[in-house]
Amino acid sequence: MKEFRDKVAVVTGAASGIGRGLAERCVQEGMKVVLADIEEKALAEAEKEIREAGASVLAVSTDVSKASDIEALAQKTLDAFGAVHLLCNNAGVGGGTTISETVWAHSMANWKWVIGVNLWGVIYGVRVFVPIMLEQDSECHIVNTASAAGLISGPQIGPYKVAKHGVVSLSETLYHDLASIGAKINVSVLCPGSVNTRIMDAGRNRPPELQNDPAWEERIMSSPEYQAGDQFIRQDLLQAGMSRQQVADYVFNAIREAKFYILTHPDWKTAVQLRMEDILQERSPTNPMASLLQE
Repeated sequence: MKEFRDKVAVVTGAASGIGRGLAERCVQEGMKVVLADIEEKALAEAEKEIREAGASVLAVSTDVSKASDIEALAQKTLDAFGAVHLLCNNAGVGGGTTISETVWAHSMANWKWVIGVNLWGVIYGVRVFVPIMLEQDSECHIVNTASAAGLISGPQIGPYKVAKHGVVSLSETLYHDLASIGAKINVSVLCPGSVNTRIMDAGRNRPPELQNDPAWEERIMSSPEYQAGDQFIRQDLLQAGMSRQQVADYVFNAIREAKFYILTHPDWKTAVQLRMEDILQERSPTNPMASLLQE
């Protein structure tokens, strides 16, 4: 896809962070934009600001972890604009206490919340929107947001990495499946490093039924390991991270070039290569973080 004007884009997680950057770039390209997000106040503000910029925009309150919400999102998109040409399965959560816990010690609430949004949200998006795009038989593109964490190994943030590795594999399989039938749908998987977003505060949108036990949460968050990790991620990674506008530039360049893997941070490629070498040499996984943080 090289021409975007008057085409229709659907962006999940569009009220803030990378999703907001993608939505704004869609507007700059002259697209009609459907904004999907679970945070209703932020969604309304995004809709207002984007509409004031002169764009055709529709905001749809959406919990991507629910198939029924994605089905409703698709129907409302078709009712409003009649088609969808660009789908950005972008909504994601960081997981809060996932940053310091081992995989066996995580609460089931953490696993269900993080995988429900980060992986099932993409699965539902693919299942619902791909048939619509195939029936249109027009040039389309799907961008699934994974993470550089979906390409490497290492300790901690287990639920997040499991979900993001799943998104990478899902996207690769989707690419091959579509190519095998000669579909006019291209696919990209976005694997950014640190981006200046509020992903560490995603708990503001965590469903009541998936909240952790307060005593467990307090024990985890008061530990020195958690506090050190939280401070590092917030200050050294996120605050100093790439802007959402820069990420959107990478994404739209990739769409125009029909580029599958979108790696916004070249310095992470060292860790990706290390994991690949571990696999090919059939050796135990190497922790890449020490060398990565030195670069």
